[in-house]
Parts: sequence; C-alpha cells; structure tokens
Amino acid sequence: MPEGDTVWNTARLLHRALIGGRLTASDFRVPQLATVDLTGATVLGSTSRGKHLLLRFRLQPDERRLTLHSHLRMDGAWRAYAPGERWAARPAHLIRVVLRTAEAVAVGYHLHDLALVPTEQEERLVGHLGPDLLGADWDPTEATRRIAAEPDRQIAEALLDQRNLAGIGNLYKGEVLFLRGVSPWARVGDVPDLAGLVALAQRLLMANRGRWTQSTTGSLRRGETTYVYARRAQPCRRCGTAIAKRDQGDRVTYWCPRCQPGDPVA
Repeated sequence: MPEGDTVWNTARLLHRALIGGRLTASDFRVPQLATVDLTGATVLGSTSRGKHLLLRFRLQPDERRLTLHSHLRMDGAWRAYAPGERWAARPAHLIRVVLRTAEAVAVGYHLHDLALVPTEQEERLVGHLGPDLLGADWDPTEATRRIAAEPDRQIAEALLDQRNLAGIGNLYKGEVLFLRGVSPWARVGDVPDLAGLVALAQRLLMANRGRWTQSTTGSLRRGETTYVYARRAQPCRRCGTAIAKRDQGDRVTYWCPRCQPGDPVA
C-alpha cells in the first residue's frame, strides 16, 4: 500500500540508484511531458513529501534546477534496474517514465499527477500539505491543531486529510484508530487524547520506514501484519469479534465493533 512509508522507501531507492548520475536518456510516456528531454541533466536528489515523490535535477548548460513530481496513489510504483536488466515489475503499457544513467535505469509505473516544475516552485505542488510524519518538518503539535480545528468532522476522514498531516493512508488510518480504541465515525471533538493518537500514527510509520512490509502488529509474517485492515470477518486479535468493513466517504474502513464502540453514521 503506497502510504507515507512506502513513498519514503521509494525515494530512498531512487536516491541510491540515481543520485549524482547524469541522465543518458529520458522517456516520458504521458501527453503533457511527451516532448521533454532531460538528457544530460544531473540527478541532485530524491525525496518524499507525505505521499508525493520529488526528483530534482540540474540541467546543462544553463544550470537550471527542475523537479519531477509524481504521486503513487493506490497503484503507482518506481523500480530501479541495472542497465540491460529485464523490466519485470509491471506490464510495459503501464510505464509512464524511464530515466537512464550509466549505472541504473529508473522506471515509473502507473504514476499519477506527473509534473515538471522549476525546483523553486515545488511549493505549488506540495505546499498545501500538513506536517510530514516522516519528514524534517514533522510537528505533532501543529498536526494535532489542524485536526482539532474541525471538531465535527469524523476522525477517520480527518486523519486521511493530507492538509492535516501528510503520509497517512487507509491502512494506517484503520490501525491507529483500532489501537487507540476509537470509532472511525467518532467526532474529532469527542476523541480523547488527540495528541496521543497523532503520536502513535507517527511511531507506526517510523517503524516501517526502511522496509517494504508494512506491519502494525510487530509481526512480518504473512497474514499477521495488521489488526483490522483487510481482515473483514476475521476475528479481532484482541477480543475475537468479527472485524467489520464499511464504506466511509470514498474509502472503505475496517474496525472492530467491540473494541471501537460507536455506531457508524448511516
């Protein structure tokens, strides 16, 4: 699931593969960037901002700095290959970007919101985001303040709002609320210790930074990595009640009706 930790890991993958290299070729397979050629550009960095990924370049000969923005959403991915290695991660028709250096090939599959902007204008694309749970700008007090500013909003929706805090997706939303015993449909204003909930979210993402298997239970074994997420009708690991699943806004929510009391809003 491409949430903040997955995007952080992806940025590090691209950093290791491309940093300091000069592009020997670039191929953009989206209409808005189809004529762009970054050949000769030096890769300066790769970083994440919440669920957004930013690749930074220095062009030759004018030294201009450009940033390639991409969003993984639910199904995007970047992969790095050695020159000549077979690209086997996804079908070829899903490829949106190919970046080549002498040492590596970076391939972006099913990427979303692709944009190339002057690096000094990155804020146009990510300036609306709240504090990044895995970033240097992480500020739990500010994140808590932003969530609390809408006391009548459902807490599950508030956690998914990247303007409040950047990096939480559906998996961490469900897991954090379960661990804190909070109904996903609870009003923000009724959630006890909102700051504690925010702090837990950051700890969970930090625990998974640097590995591809996302676990909130402490186990990396298949089928044992989550408490409620994607476990509909399976017994709650705490009380044995069947885990429930229901649409909430434009997403689905998993929760334990016993451990997280509170009727869903119709």
